[in-house]
Amino acid sequence: MINYLQAKKILKKAKIKIRDEEIFINDSLNRVVSKDILSTSDYPLSDNAAFDGFAINSNDTKVINKKNIKHFRIIGSIAAGNKPLNKKVKKFETAEIMTGGVIPKMFNTIVPIEQINFYPNKKNPKSIIIDQKIRKFNHVRFKGSDYKKNQLVIKKGTIIRSNHILALKTLGVKKIKVKKKLNILFFSTGNEISNSDNIPSWKVRNSNNYYIKSLNNNFLFNFKDGGILRDHHQQLFKSKISKMIKSSIDIIITSGAVSAGKFDYIPSVVNQFKTSHYFKSVMIRPGKPVLFAKIKQKAIFGLPGNPISSAACFRFFVYPFIENILNINNEKPIKASLKNDFEKNKNFTRFIKSKLITTQNGKLEVELLPGQESFRINSFVKSNIWAVLPQGQTKFKKGQIIDCFFPNCPNKILD
Repeated sequence: MINYLQAKKILKKAKIKIRDEEIFINDSLNRVVSKDILSTSDYPLSDNAAFDGFAINSNDTKVINKKNIKHFRIIGSIAAGNKPLNKKVKKFETAEIMTGGVIPKMFNTIVPIEQINFYPNKKNPKSIIIDQKIRKFNHVRFKGSDYKKNQLVIKKGTIIRSNHILALKTLGVKKIKVKKKLNILFFSTGNEISNSDNIPSWKVRNSNNYYIKSLNNNFLFNFKDGGILRDHHQQLFKSKISKMIKSSIDIIITSGAVSAGKFDYIPSVVNQFKTSHYFKSVMIRPGKPVLFAKIKQKAIFGLPGNPISSAACFRFFVYPFIENILNINNEKPIKASLKNDFEKNKNFTRFIKSKLITTQNGKLEVELLPGQESFRINSFVKSNIWAVLPQGQTKFKKGQIIDCFFPNCPNKILD
């Protein structure tokens, strides 16, 4: 049996190749960027007004003061979306301009509408009255001040979120290169598993497949339900692996039949294939019997059947593997202060169902919940975070800083 850090190293080395594809921005949500995205143009595209007001040349105001006022003749109006004003401008002339309107080259500053005195009146103005020196570049959004053409917008390895889509559409980016979405084939195992809602006391509802499927958008994969492998389905499972090697499936995940019982055949079947990377059983709780194998350019994860063990092993084995093969920048743990003491086996890493809270002082605290057995879903429902208690330590004291991970989405959602 290996420890958790050794298992992570094996997963890191067992990278499978995932091809790139080009997609439209409209279809890019939750996809992983495989090539740096550059701006296709300057943004803003031109100098434009940040306020409704009047555009003037600040040089015309150098000698203006309360005793030496000037009338600036209104020569036009510029709305956002209008073509730039194209007429010769004389000294002491101005143009009305709306927010986003392109500022003509002969003007270099904006006087906000709230500061304007009209002549002869506001309803029928012929000019505006300026009675003070106006600074250059007031309320001007400069061309390229946010992005220059060919400037980096999004780095490869980034997961596209809604804010990225807004930026890319604004910048005129039509298509981007992303990693192909992973295809995961999932099997439940065991004669006890039932798809029925009404079951006798000796059966178990098929829940792990629904849980893993529910994670597909947040954890970046396509889910395919392979059904239930019964206790006598060793040859069927072997044939499924053989077919996967030649198919578009990237990863097989099984739930159950991975321990040391009479019908736990997943390890023996997997070992009939030539594996380049492999482990079986890791010093963790929950999830100790977990299995991993790389066969050619495909991967197999054998997760334990208990719901919480299955959930923990997906989060701390399958997702890091997905993160690595899609070239996603490693997620960072959330750091939180322990709210209560805890003791564990020194040699084991523990994944603890926990409650992350914010104190009145704005600090993060994590409460390790009672009911940590792998069959208990009550505490999982009440939890909102996994707390990770690493190997090499037995006693964990209140106030100690602990690494935490969201159960149902990557921590990268905070990036």
